[in-house]
Amino acid sequence: MPETDSQEDPTLTPTLPAAGRQTYAVFRNADFVRYLIARFIAALGMQMMITALDWELYKRAHSGLALGFVGLSLMVPMILCTLPAGQVADRFNRKKIILGSTLMLGLASLGLTLTSAFIPLNQNIATFQLFAYSLLVVVGVGRTFLWPASAAFVTALVSREELPRAITFNSGAFQLSCVLGPSAAGVIIWLTGDAWLVYAVNVVFAMVALALIAGVKHVHKIPPREPVSLKSLITGFHFVYQNKIILGTITLDMFAVLLGGAVTLLPIFAQDIIPLHGGAEGVGLGLLRAAIPVGAIFCVFYLAHRPPLQKAGRTMLLCVAIFGASTVLFGLANRQCLGHWLPAADGAWFWVAFGLMALCGAVDNVSVVVRATLVQILTPDDKRGRVSAVNSLFIGTSNELGGAESGFTAQLFGPVLHHVHETAGPVYAQAMATGAILSVVVGGFGTLVVVLVVAWLWPEIRRYGKLS
Repeated sequence: MPETDSQEDPTLTPTLPAAGRQTYAVFRNADFVRYLIARFIAALGMQMMITALDWELYKRAHSGLALGFVGLSLMVPMILCTLPAGQVADRFNRKKIILGSTLMLGLASLGLTLTSAFIPLNQNIATFQLFAYSLLVVVGVGRTFLWPASAAFVTALVSREELPRAITFNSGAFQLSCVLGPSAAGVIIWLTGDAWLVYAVNVVFAMVALALIAGVKHVHKIPPREPVSLKSLITGFHFVYQNKIILGTITLDMFAVLLGGAVTLLPIFAQDIIPLHGGAEGVGLGLLRAAIPVGAIFCVFYLAHRPPLQKAGRTMLLCVAIFGASTVLFGLANRQCLGHWLPAADGAWFWVAFGLMALCGAVDNVSVVVRATLVQILTPDDKRGRVSAVNSLFIGTSNELGGAESGFTAQLFGPVLHHVHETAGPVYAQAMATGAILSVVVGGFGTLVVVLVVAWLWPEIRRYGKLS
């Protein structure tokens, strides 16, 4: 593992305090900076694409099921490809894997651009969904191979001492893309009324990310090839199962996101529950999507300027509990639920909900940093790809399956439970809104239960101390 350049610019040394030099020293590493910028640009385009696709699917189909199938389309290839993706990340050049996966994501976005541009908004709904979900499967395959290679690759770009802060800034770059991406997508949709231009922007961003990654000089030293066997494929699962701290933290994050995630249902909240004043639903959706990463970015800078967490385990459990409670309040923060006791306009409720989503993002980022740091520092380099693949499977599956679960329960608690058979109109919209609210509130309570169960099953997490 190469060490970062230890030489400092003498003209800067007297003006920066020691804590500041330590916090930002990782940015003297040119390879890490290129990687970080490429990750930000690629993630920015992907966030724009997913936001636009959620908007377009709900606009075309007016169904929570249509949103739920987005999660399933991304999850299925993740389940099928995780084992080979981890093996590939440990046995082949990780930089080339990142380049190939990024190219695949760009081509999938190009396919969405053409599909959206040539199929009119109110026609051929089934055909559009078929193409969209098929291309999402391609996105799922690309992301499944990208994640473990990328996670293991960044570990080799910095020293072990700099790794926690490198992961923190890496998370910050992703969260910043989550702020700007949905907002940019919402503005483009608001101005044009179409989503195809958003997909086209993602194609350009993918090409820029390719060029930046190609400029990274670090070369991954490929270990001696071992025969591909069932034992080598499941090495990551075996390692995670043996390490109770990693197993517990991954399980906590997985079930918390599976039950407590409300992101998939945000198009329903933005359009039918807490619309932004003026009817700018695309902008409202973009802002709600951006709320979680806004909170996460504040958390990133807070963590970066503080020493490593001294009671990382307890802090993580507390933050996940706050995440669950905030999710419950988000589901209730609207005129339908609390308007009788707290009369306010929909616009006011919108900003209350925005603040609760930002709080969710801030506390969730603590869990992300703790988990990602532990996975990398407790795993030998020759197993990092496979263990990172397992981590990606747990977390990615929870994100996508959680999205599917949210969509299905919203449909069940809404139109199905209320026996509404129409697929449009005010009655259907009200039933869909009720289902979305119940889905979010029940999921938030489920997250609180998960925290208690994990704290009881894995006391090692409660006792885990300094994150270093």
